[in-house]
Parts: sequence; structure tokens; C-alpha cells
Amino acid sequence: MNVVESIRGDVVNDVNWNRAAHLTVKATRALPSASVKYASDKLPIIGWLPRYNYRWLVSDVIAGITVGLMLIPQGLSYAKIATIPVQYGLMSSWLPSAIYAFMGTSKDLSTGPTSLIGLLTSEVVADLRDGEFSPSQIASAMAMMMGIYGMALGFLKLGWLLEFISLPILSGFISAVAITIILNQMDSLLGEPNVGDGVPTQIHDIFDQLPQANGYACAIGFTGIILLTVLDQSGKRWGKKNKVIWFLSITRAFLCLVIFTAIGYSVNKDIDNSDNYLFDVAKVKANGIEEPTIPSRKLLSLVAGRSIAVFIGSTIEHTAIARAFGVRNNYVTDQSQELCYYGITNFFNSFFHAMGVGGAMSRTAVNSSCNVRSPLSGFLTTAVVLVSIYKLVGTLYWIPKATLAAIIICAVWPLISSPAVFYKYWKTSLADFTSSMIAFWVSLFVSTEIGIAASVGFNIAYCLIRQVFTRTSSIGPENPSSLQSALEASYGILRDIPADTRIFRFNESVFFPNSYAIKTHIMDSIQTHHAPVYASVYGPEAERNWSVVGEKRVARLRKRARIGDVNRLPPIELVILDFTRANHLDSTAISHLRELVFELRNYGGSDIEVRFVGMSEYVRTRMERGGWRVVDADVQLGEDEEREVTRLYGTVAGAVAAPRMSVFEREGGDLEKRNEKPVVTHNEVV
Repeated sequence: MNVVESIRGDVVNDVNWNRAAHLTVKATRALPSASVKYASDKLPIIGWLPRYNYRWLVSDVIAGITVGLMLIPQGLSYAKIATIPVQYGLMSSWLPSAIYAFMGTSKDLSTGPTSLIGLLTSEVVADLRDGEFSPSQIASAMAMMMGIYGMALGFLKLGWLLEFISLPILSGFISAVAITIILNQMDSLLGEPNVGDGVPTQIHDIFDQLPQANGYACAIGFTGIILLTVLDQSGKRWGKKNKVIWFLSITRAFLCLVIFTAIGYSVNKDIDNSDNYLFDVAKVKANGIEEPTIPSRKLLSLVAGRSIAVFIGSTIEHTAIARAFGVRNNYVTDQSQELCYYGITNFFNSFFHAMGVGGAMSRTAVNSSCNVRSPLSGFLTTAVVLVSIYKLVGTLYWIPKATLAAIIICAVWPLISSPAVFYKYWKTSLADFTSSMIAFWVSLFVSTEIGIAASVGFNIAYCLIRQVFTRTSSIGPENPSSLQSALEASYGILRDIPADTRIFRFNESVFFPNSYAIKTHIMDSIQTHHAPVYASVYGPEAERNWSVVGEKRVARLRKRARIGDVNRLPPIELVILDFTRANHLDSTAISHLRELVFELRNYGGSDIEVRFVGMSEYVRTRMERGGWRVVDADVQLGEDEEREVTRLYGTVAGAVAAPRMSVFEREGGDLEKRNEKPVVTHNEVV
């Protein structure tokens, strides 16, 4: 009996059991309202469509048609990369844009087949195609597994797991993928008959078989590259001044397809045997959309593990593009919702014999340059692709393979990071440089799956080793200056802080697993407690906030903080980042800090100041090697130089009390006579 009472007492008084019970009760009460909110969040169109301004319709129509014209050659080309019949590139392209109109959180993002997905799919197709399954069946099974993984991470809000892939790893991985894609297209570009697999073999065979190259194919391919390059550079140089040149530039792939398809038809139409054509053509064959089927369970089990690498690479690419254009065009995207969309689209798209799909940088950039206003443009993109599937397949039969190769090469060439990028990693952090080199060389010469796994494994091992061999600092009579600095850091926090100031203290090192979350927390805090400054360059608020995702998020944060009257929120003019407890920084963190400054100035205006406090010599050196100009607080600089540097202070008190650059500019006074601000208290840890 005593034992039973003892166990009962332990259960009743156990902290963990009590906490679990409390959370269960709390979750049960919140379940009905939270379920409705969760369901509505999965369809963002419910929030923004009632606020749609019909004056935006013209921009959305133009953008949708333009992206659709661009998607036709890219869909065919990326299916060729995946080594599946090229018509399945079109089958993969019609549904994603329509679903994105309902589920997307970015007005700019264009989804469909990508070069990265194509290459990673081709590796699995090459290993499994000799069995009982066709290449298109293998590709669609991979798409379904990508969809399952995406739904799991998206609906459970586990997108933070992707942050373990650092930016240096991505640079090395994507560069290797781009080079591999280019090498894979050389046989079609040159018309060479027997080029093997694997980078060393391909390089050998390409040069060894140059005497056997097809001159007609070379003429078609290299002329296509020249045409695409000339139109691209013309658009960059004169596109802003001349709308005709701009339009020709953004539709250059479609124009190239039309021109050389006409040539392919005119020179080969009278030849009966396709083996005797002057150059190889794509031979696109399709009779509309095929009947939906579900990939077999056996095939799904074979590709389940092999689909992880393509899922990781494509989701990181997808969410990174969405975030980048959200920052550029001043709206907020939802990473978890983007993963939900990614999962749903790939899952249902796979029923139509489709390869995997995701966000594409080139089409997204074109979509944005067309001044697209909402995801509604996706319906027009879907319409254009459907017209090509049902009405243009006979014409697309004559597309030269060399033309598709030229389009692919020009599309993936910009994905190769320049040597300057890797040299920057070398200067900033040896660990970052090493991880990027592992990702690059292993992906290039072994396989992309092993490359990304090996580089991520290296990063994890490096983080663990840093913790095992962590060092301590000592203060004693022999170094009184260090003691004095420590005391100042402990007691140098002001009790009253200006209303337009926010202080953030890092409690841990800032590096690739946590840097994005830290940046998001800082922006959330500032948007919660401070009012934005909308400059005319961003347009009226009603136009910029076409999407309610960011607006809803800020409203929830302010409600949680019990902020009633948002009209009384102060502006933000000074942000102080306290690095006293941060003993390590990497390239990913430095990149996210740059993005933070950019977002701060978008939200708070161009006059906002960012100041650093308490950086160790190691962290400061990392920042400077990463290209960030950090100067001590007492260094005298001119007005122009002041805007290009970040001041470093010994204490938070000193950073808060120092004169403001914005006040100096407004009042035209001496640098030593800048005024101070009214006070309230705002101090946070991250």
C-alpha cells in the first residue's frame, strides 16, 4: 500500500506529468478555434481574394501568359535533363500554377519543373530504368514521395529542419549540379553519338568524339546560345528603356524554340526516315493529358530513399526563392505553407505521370519583372500550357535537341557560383569553405546524394566538435582591463531606453542552424512593438500588402503582446545587437544579418541605424573577413563613410547613449552635438 501511495504521490507531484496535463487541457480548449484558423491558413486565397483590386488584372494576365510561354521550352528542356520523354515536361507544368493560386504565399513565385529536380531525377532513372518500370513511371513515383515528404514537414511545421543545410553547402551543391547538367547536354549540342556517364568519362568522350560531331547540330546549338545570350544582355542593358527589347529578352527561350522548330520542320519534313534527319529532333508525342494513375507500391518503395536528396535540394531552392522575392518586393511569405503547397502539388501532380516540381529562379524573376500583382496569374499560365498540350504537340515534334540543349545550358549557367564566392568562404571561415568544397567535389565526381549527405555530416560533426573542445576565458589581476570590461558589460545597461530603440542580446553563437530563426525573431519583435515607415517607393500600403499572410502574423503577435492601440506604436530608428555571449559566427549567419539590415530598412526607413555591442575579436574578425565594415565607436569618419560602416560599442549603455546619425542629418549640427530621445524600456534576448 505504501508503494502505491508513493507512486501516486510521485505522479501527482511530478513536474513533467503536471506540465503535460496542463498543456493537454490548454490544447483541448484551443482546438476548435485553432482548427478553423489552421484550415483557413492552408488556403491563403481566402484572405487576399476579397481584397483583390481589379486594376491589377491586366498585370496578372500579362505575367501569367509570359511565364506560360517561358514554361513551355523549360518544361520540355528539364524533362530532357530528367531523361524522360520530353512531353512529360508539359504534363508536369499545367497543374502547379493553378494550385499555387489557391495555396501560395508569394505573388512572384513560379513553380514547375526545374533543372535541379531534372538532374537528381535522372540519376535515379538511370539506376532503375532497366527493370520493369519506364522512366516516366520512375519520375512520377519520385514526385509522389517528394509530395509526401513535403506534406509531412509542412503540415507539422517542421520546415526549420531545412536550416541545417548551410549556404556554403548550397553554393557547392548547386554549382556541381549545374556543371553536371551542362556536361549531360554536350552530346545533344554537338550531335555526338556515344558519350558515356560520369564526369571524367563525359569530358573524355566529348573531346574524343569531336571529329564525329554533327555540324548541323553544332550550328543549331551554338546559334541558339548566341541568340539567347544576345537577347539576355540586350534586356539587361536596354530593357528598362525599351519595352520591346524587354519583352524579347524575357521571352527569349520561347522565341528560340519557335525559330529553330520552324527550321527543324523546314529541313526535315520531306525525309521519311527519322534516322536520316539532318539533326536529331525531340519527337514530342502526346494526345492530351493522360489518364491519372497511382504509382505502384513496389516502385514507391524503391524510390523512397532516393527521393530524399531531390526533396531537400528542391525545397530549399523553393523556399529560398519565395523568401528572397518577398524581401525584395516587401511582403511576407510563410515557409511552412510553402512546404504544404509543395507537398500537395507534387503528390497530386504525380497522378498525371509528372516529374517533381518546385520554384524556379528564372521564371520567378520574369514573373516579378512583369509587375505581377497576385498568384491569380497562375491560372493564365495553366491555360497557356494546356493549349500547348492539346494544340501544339504536332509542331513541337520538330524541336531540335540541340536547341533544347542550348536553352538548358543558358538557363543553368548562372547557377554556377563564381570563384569569388568560394574565396569569400575561405576568408570568412575554413569550416564553411571545407563544407562547400565537399558538397561541390563529391556531388560532381561521386553523386549528388552522397555529396549533400557528406557535407551536412561534416557540418554536424564540426558543430559537435566545437562544443566538445569549447574554451573558457579567465580574468585575474594580470589582466585588469578585461575585468573592467566584464564589469562594464554587466552593469552598463540603461534602465530607460528610447522609445524608438530595440536591443537584442544573442544568448548563443549565431550560425547556420539558428541564424534564420534569429533573424525572423528580431523582425517579429520589431513589427510587434514598432510602427512601419512606408516610403513612396514601396507604393500605397493597400497595393503592397496584397497578401494577408504578413498582416495576419503581425496582428497575432501584437494580440499576444496585448497591444491595443497600434496607432500609438513608436517608429524604429535604432537597433542594437549585443554579441557579448556569441562566440562564433559563420558565413550563413553573416548573410542572414545582411538580410536583416535590408528588411529593417524596408520596414523602418532608410535612416534606421544598426549598432553592435560586445563583439569578441574572433567574431569581429569573422564579420570583417565576410565583408562587413565594423569600426570602433570612437573612430571619426566623414558623413559618406558613416553610412557604409557599423559602429561597435563596448557596452549597451554606450550604444544607446551615442548620438544618432539621423538626428545629425535632420538638424545639420556638429557630430558632437546630436540630441537624445524620449524614453521607455525595450530589451530582449534571442
